[in-house]
Amino acid sequence: MHASHLALGYFHPSGLAAHMLQHIIMMNVVAPLLALGVRRWLPSTTWRIWPAATAAQLLLLWGWHAPAVFESAMGSPALWLLMHGTLLVAALCFWSAIISASGTRSWRAIFALLITGKLFCLLGALLTFAPRTILAAGPEGAPIDAAAALADQQLAGLIMIVACPLSYVLAGIIVSARWFLALEGEAPDANPRYS
Repeated sequence: MHASHLALGYFHPSGLAAHMLQHIIMMNVVAPLLALGVRRWLPSTTWRIWPAATAAQLLLLWGWHAPAVFESAMGSPALWLLMHGTLLVAALCFWSAIISASGTRSWRAIFALLITGKLFCLLGALLTFAPRTILAAGPEGAPIDAAAALADQQLAGLIMIVACPLSYVLAGIIVSARWFLALEGEAPDANPRYS
């Protein structure tokens, strides 16, 4: 076995469910926390990148999980690292845009969260309900048991369906609360006081 494969073994999960769990932690926990940590250094116009950040995150997630691309990435340490690196950067840009949207601009963040959450869940549903294995991740060169690979894929899909909406719904609630508070602050007083 090549030395780079041995080194990568510490990070490369065995099985699709473990792989998806890694993505979810990286994109929906690490990236938002990093975005919160660096927000004070971001320009006030960061919210404007939300369309590009949303599109990039979705294109990268779906692109890297196209069966041929995914199989190549699972067999190559360099591609595997590139997949994780690009997904982390895209998620960091996305969450930075979401976090920096404030006031009346918050509807954009809610829209981006809705679109992204739905399409992430769609990938999860495809993996869960597909009648055959679409993606398989296991030790390189190991024989693949079709039933075990399908069960692993279904578990990966279920993890996505359960975990992704939690982060997007939580973020949506926080952004909505900030938006309503901003709208309330801008509303004229409905009951003016007369002296």
